[in-house]
Amino acid sequence: MRNNLARLAAVLLIFNPLAAQYRTAVPGYHFEFPRDYFNHPDFQTEWWYYTGNLKSPSGHRYGFELTFFRQAVSRDPSESVSRTWDLKVLYLAHFALSDLDGQKFYHAEKINRAGPGIAGVNESSARIWNGNWQVKWQGSNQKLDAIEPRFQVHLSLHPEKPPVIHGENGVSQKSQGIDHASYYFSLTRLEATGSLDLKDEQVTVTGSAWMDHEFFTHQLEADQTGWDWFSIQLNDNTELMLFRIRRKDASLDPFSAGTYVDAQGKSKHLHANDIVLQPLTETWTSPVTHAVYPIAWKITIPKIGIELEAHTPLASQELATTTSFVPSYWEGAITLAGRQGQTPLNGVGYLEMTGYDRAVKLAPWP
Repeated sequence: MRNNLARLAAVLLIFNPLAAQYRTAVPGYHFEFPRDYFNHPDFQTEWWYYTGNLKSPSGHRYGFELTFFRQAVSRDPSESVSRTWDLKVLYLAHFALSDLDGQKFYHAEKINRAGPGIAGVNESSARIWNGNWQVKWQGSNQKLDAIEPRFQVHLSLHPEKPPVIHGENGVSQKSQGIDHASYYFSLTRLEATGSLDLKDEQVTVTGSAWMDHEFFTHQLEADQTGWDWFSIQLNDNTELMLFRIRRKDASLDPFSAGTYVDAQGKSKHLHANDIVLQPLTETWTSPVTHAVYPIAWKITIPKIGIELEAHTPLASQELATTTSFVPSYWEGAITLAGRQGQTPLNGVGYLEMTGYDRAVKLAPWP
């Protein structure tokens, strides 16, 4: 579950008749790598999502997010000729840099059609791009570059574990219905090295990153109004992906779920009743949207003996949008501390929260 524009598009597809022309995520899919790192045009919605926590040699902390999103908006089988500027697919992207110790947050968005190579996904060249933001595969490694006038990130990412497939029977179920699901996998621990540019200063950084990839045509229901999603990398070389979906009646959706990845890379599916995600009293109120976000959480997973608290070094990590039909959301770096049994644990991660300024509304795709 990713970038807010991507989220909105995914929700809107529920009432989009175009969706009937695309495949849906059902059990039985055979994942194949590296093929599945790239484009799946038989599905209407797809995203690639990178987050990470970085440090300079002096210990100064940063977080980053880079998301690429493909959304099909037109599919007319009667059209035999495809023209360069046809609007059949939208490519959206979001880039954010959190200067955690400097208490500054920077972000930018792009939206493009493919046009003459402006944006796209290409397996043969092992590349995903939108303007001058891109990810380029080099064998199993990836090179990530994103350039904005105020801030830049240039990273090499090396996977320390194989891909983890989330859900059960190959699908991550998000709501009632056999096809209301996604194919969803992650690279949960990527060694990150490179540099960032901020205020005309280049800083060498190292750290860890996380990559999510989802593709689907249907996911959510009308009474699902928001979600809270965590990616967590712990110091014992284990990882957690957790999400809870909130409903209109303020209850938690039974399709909330998660995944635990052990130190060897073996994953365990977590059902909604295996996970307790409890907001603590610490909140941040947006000066732009006036949304009140819970920025401290208690995380409990009794079946594996984990208890954690999540806090953020930087409260102001909201992406406030200006259009009335796109809800704003909070996406930011977090730190974690706690224990598994009697063993202390700490780590880093990312937290996404949507639907706090207003419920995610359903409407036809424009």
